[in-house]
Amino acid sequence: MPDFTEQRKKQWPTTPTHGLRSSSAGCMSSGAIFDLENKSTRLSPLEASMAAPDFWNDPEQARTIVEEIRQLKRWTEPYADLERRVKDALELAALIEEDSDSDLEQQLAEEAEQLEQGLEQLELQSMLQGPDDRRDALLTIHPGAGGTESQDWAEMLLRMYTRWAERRGYTVHVLDLLPAEEAGIKSVSVELRGDYAYGYLKAEKGVHRLVRISPFDAQSRRHTSFASVFVYPVVDDTVEIDLREEDIEMDVFRASGAGGQHVNKTSSAVRLRHLPTGIAVSCQQERSQYKNRATALKMLKAALYQLAIEEREKKRAEVEATKTDISWGNQIRSYVFQPYTMVNDHRTEMKMTDVQSVMDGDIDVFIETFLKKFGSRAA
Repeated sequence: MPDFTEQRKKQWPTTPTHGLRSSSAGCMSSGAIFDLENKSTRLSPLEASMAAPDFWNDPEQARTIVEEIRQLKRWTEPYADLERRVKDALELAALIEEDSDSDLEQQLAEEAEQLEQGLEQLELQSMLQGPDDRRDALLTIHPGAGGTESQDWAEMLLRMYTRWAERRGYTVHVLDLLPAEEAGIKSVSVELRGDYAYGYLKAEKGVHRLVRISPFDAQSRRHTSFASVFVYPVVDDTVEIDLREEDIEMDVFRASGAGGQHVNKTSSAVRLRHLPTGIAVSCQQERSQYKNRATALKMLKAALYQLAIEEREKKRAEVEATKTDISWGNQIRSYVFQPYTMVNDHRTEMKMTDVQSVMDGDIDVFIETFLKKFGSRAA
């Protein structure tokens, strides 16, 4: 058991409750930073309106109100919980001051650490205030040059992001996946649904580099592979996109890969190409051509929306300094398996030696460090 008395002297130099009182003061000051008073004031009438008998007479307006309530509670409920726990911890600290107990001291130390983590989560959430941060995300992965090795690396990245999403309680829906002949994938597009999915995943845009002894090399030589990751916010009907039918070229083809006799006999897969920009998307996951076209249209809107954002951001000089060109040789992160293990984010210089944990979806530290460094400038 750690020496809690010595730990308190280092953390709380005046009294045993100094650190917790500082946390309490920090919570109160953070309330102002997070604009909790205005959020709570806004929340009360919205919740009252839901009790009205005619609330659902206008379904569209009702859904808007319900969504706003949900977003406000993402702030008010965690903050209220932190305030309550700080109060309880201060009372526990007062008991320890009167009658020292090693078990209670350990409990208090653990609670103080959890409170700090909770406050950090709110601070991180405060950095996700962009107009699209709260949206779902559309993520695409393309292998670079290198054949099977790069295609396998692209599939490894897909697994990494899938596991990360599962850790956060997000849902992952594969929209389009083109498997490679020997191993890995030629391309994949997935939709990740959950609060602030785009806000977090925008930190992952760029080229990812892998260094390892290739399992596909009979001579067991070390190979370097690349894969590019693109992330778009999923737009809904509230966002207007200038997309005219005459600007869309549609091709249909037979779905590739496993899927039974049906996908091999009918042209249910759909590819849409936006003629003015040259952007092309495809979907082949459904058996219905109609459903595949609807999903592809959704993907195209997201890509055009992201293009509009990027064109707008190029005009802002302060954003340009944080943008990473999506090209080979400009990787944002390296994953080294041999001769040592290291994952290094070249934008923040955050490093982790547990590469297996990272590949299992433990990438929050890289995302959070990126957001803390670049904040609202993150593209």
